Amino acid sequence: MEKKSYFCSIITWAFVMDKTKQMMAYYVVCIRCFGERFGLTPKESHAYLDRHAGLQFLMDCYEAEHTLSIEEAVEDMAVVCRRNGGRL
Repeated sequence: MEKKSYFCSIITWAFVMDKTKQMMAYYVVCIRCFGERFGLTPKESHAYLDRHAGLQFLMDCYEAEHTLSIEEAVEDMAVVCRRNGGRL
């Protein structure tokens, strides 16, 4: 088994952190846009999405969802929430 060099480990860590930051920024934008569409504060939007599986959907489907427009992602989250008891 080949051992990774220290430099390679640092590069890998930096890439993962960069992707994590990108994902977090995407989640924040989606949560805020969802709230704006439905007249919720960011805190209310986060709670609603968390309660009705919208956040889990966004995390599970990030690779596909982030290639769509934010409007499409918001609509997808709304559909998932409705299927899980949401009323918005």
